[in-house]
Amino acid sequence: MTVHQKRRAQIAKALKAAGGGIALLPTAPERPRNRDSDFPYRHDSYFYYLTGFSEPDSWLAIDSSGKTTLFCRPKDLEREIWDGIRLGPKAAVASLQVDQAFSVAELDTQMPLLLSNQAAVWFPFATHPGLETQVDGWLGKVRARIRFGAECPQSQHDLCKLLDEMRLIKDAHEIAILRRAGSISAGAHVRAMQTSAAMLRKPVKGGLREYHLEAELLHEFRRHGSQFPAYTSIVAAGANACILHYRADTAELKTGDLCLIDAGCELDGYASDITRTFPANGTFTPAQRTLYDIVLAAQEAAIKVTKPGKRFTDPHDAATRVLVQGMLDTGLLDKKKHGHVDDVLLSGAYRQFYMHRTGHWMGMDVHDCGDYTEPGSKPRQERDPLGEMVMKKPPRILRPGMVLTIEPGLYVRPAKGVPKEFWNIGIRIEDDALVTATGCELMTRGVPVKADEIEALMRG
Repeated sequence: MTVHQKRRAQIAKALKAAGGGIALLPTAPERPRNRDSDFPYRHDSYFYYLTGFSEPDSWLAIDSSGKTTLFCRPKDLEREIWDGIRLGPKAAVASLQVDQAFSVAELDTQMPLLLSNQAAVWFPFATHPGLETQVDGWLGKVRARIRFGAECPQSQHDLCKLLDEMRLIKDAHEIAILRRAGSISAGAHVRAMQTSAAMLRKPVKGGLREYHLEAELLHEFRRHGSQFPAYTSIVAAGANACILHYRADTAELKTGDLCLIDAGCELDGYASDITRTFPANGTFTPAQRTLYDIVLAAQEAAIKVTKPGKRFTDPHDAATRVLVQGMLDTGLLDKKKHGHVDDVLLSGAYRQFYMHRTGHWMGMDVHDCGDYTEPGSKPRQERDPLGEMVMKKPPRILRPGMVLTIEPGLYVRPAKGVPKEFWNIGIRIEDDALVTATGCELMTRGVPVKADEIEALMRG
């Protein structure tokens, strides 16, 4: 069995265990960018996970017996001249190892037949606008045949719940692609660092701009076979690094500036996600180095607790404790006003300089699916960041095969009481971690992370 057949069989088994039923799943539609031009097409991750098929206008149905039905675009020689070769239903059966395939033009005819006499229907909730209405229409056709002996599904369920749990644990096929994507992205960061230093050593007309480094990233991604960036690249010069979701623009990078790059490629449907912060000319200033070393120490603390049996929140807690100590040691937070580390953690004062979590799931989507709380656990009363008491489930227990990012940071905007030497410094360090049997594997360390190693790379 292929990896996609195995996944479909797993879904069929889950449907059978739930009392029987059928799962329906569309891929993503094409989306217009402007007149007579579409955005580059990207499949739906759930659909691709079960099929490996990347054509638009496609659907998959799986019933609890394991029978799979594919709907796809029919062969059309005229359209193929303009848009490319289509697989077509006839070839799809052997190529994708499905039991049967139809033209998508037959969707409204065949789907009521597939839904008839099924105990339940499963489809992804709140992911495809209008899908619920389509399913209701097909169910209406099934109900119209009740007098002829057809039975209509009695319940509807969210297919994402089953798929999210499957996708959270990566198999060997996925891990191999993620490692390769991480390697390509690391090489792109190396290229950007070296280009930055080289262009400042030999200044060019118009100066070194953020878009110059973005171009180096995109070149390296595509040169090694990546199909897309996994997300819009962040290339932030100087104070722009204090804007968390900044987009590469026209700002000039000058000697003395830091540059924060958050960028990763997508390879064969899987993402990578790396952030590095480096001096544009290759040499940290004393203030920059002080804060950089704090963030790196925070990441190292988080890495140590990223292992089986720990909770998803443990890396964040470990990193935040190191960052808070650094804030107090450097005067970013006044010890007389804010007290010790535990006082700051309780008050939340650190959020002035560190306002995001230390990681997220990663896989087919850069912010991948999967619950962040432990399934089957009982809610308990906790205090939220605003000080209110809420009922929350315990955080997810880390297990081998999970992939998450580890990305602490410090962002210092000009403010009263904040030492001026740290103003407008934004630093984030991010790597992709695969949880292993004994700890974690960092899949993105092909680009240096220690300050001395970054400086050495940029001198070379």
